[in-house]
Amino acid sequence: MKSMLGKKAVLLLTVSGVAVSLVACGANPTTQSKDSASAASEPSGTLHFYTSQPDADAAALVKAFNKKYPNVKVETFRSGTEEVVSKLLAESKANNVQADVLLMADAPTFVRLKKQGLLMSYKSKEGSGIPANLKDPGGDYYGTKIMATVLMVNTNDVKSLPSSWKVLTDPKTSGKSIMPSPLYSGAAAYNVGVFSRQSDFGWDFFKQLANNKVTVSKGNGSVLKSVASGEKDYGMIVDFMAAKAKKQGSPVDFVYPSEGVPVITEPVAITKATKNPIAAKAFEDFILSSAGQKVEASRGYTPIRQGIKAPEGLKTIDQIKIISANPDQLETTREADKKKFGEIISGK
Repeated sequence: MKSMLGKKAVLLLTVSGVAVSLVACGANPTTQSKDSASAASEPSGTLHFYTSQPDADAAALVKAFNKKYPNVKVETFRSGTEEVVSKLLAESKANNVQADVLLMADAPTFVRLKKQGLLMSYKSKEGSGIPANLKDPGGDYYGTKIMATVLMVNTNDVKSLPSSWKVLTDPKTSGKSIMPSPLYSGAAAYNVGVFSRQSDFGWDFFKQLANNKVTVSKGNGSVLKSVASGEKDYGMIVDFMAAKAKKQGSPVDFVYPSEGVPVITEPVAITKATKNPIAAKAFEDFILSSAGQKVEASRGYTPIRQGIKAPEGLKTIDQIKIISANPDQLETTREADKKKFGEIISGK
């Protein structure tokens, strides 16, 4: 009995000594545990960001992100959407995906990547600020901005702004309009898919455009050049390009037609193969947050969150009447839609 009491006394003294030591050091076991967990979840390390954004836009986004998370080194790969997707698919085929975060193109492109099992589902805490029809319901991708296709006119030749897309099919405008080719521009391909699925447009709209001798150019840049120079009076073009040209003094103006406008959203997503999920989630959260959306607005794009001021000359998301179609269906039929458009325009 004496021996057992002696052991208990030693044990109590040992425990007391440890507690005294911890108190003396100012340490709290609970606090230490929380601090360790916090340190482990703090974004850091390298993040591989694949995007089709212009270089300056991607750089501005990364710079703003790094102000909040300076311990994350973002390595950006920037190219056209098709090349970004090709690189990603090649890496996937080699079972060596390097990308952590993707930001490019439109929802159908991300539907394609989701079907191939390349995206990670992530319910971003900022996702509730994004309209339901502009994000994936499972959290695989989220739209990041609004890029609407609008109707632009040359103000030297057109004195009264039209209010409807139907001005392009009016015989009075025969040979005076231009649009980007869906065979070249991803945004134009998306627009064809959307317009052809609207009850008041359909494929008849494109047949009427063909009959009215619409010119089909490569991309939005050639549409801007043609209308600004007065070669054509009317053009279908993304809104931020028209707004920028108008602000710089080109003789152009633009409208959001009353029937509504198709929009692409340059979604963001995290790859399932990400090696840095903590930083990837922080980056996606930042892009969708008010701070990230203000960066997009500063680059000339309409923010996708309500309550963020749009750039001068552009409407905010709650002021735009958006026409859309099912992204899954658009992804499935994209090539068929482009083929049919080509046949209609060429008269075959």
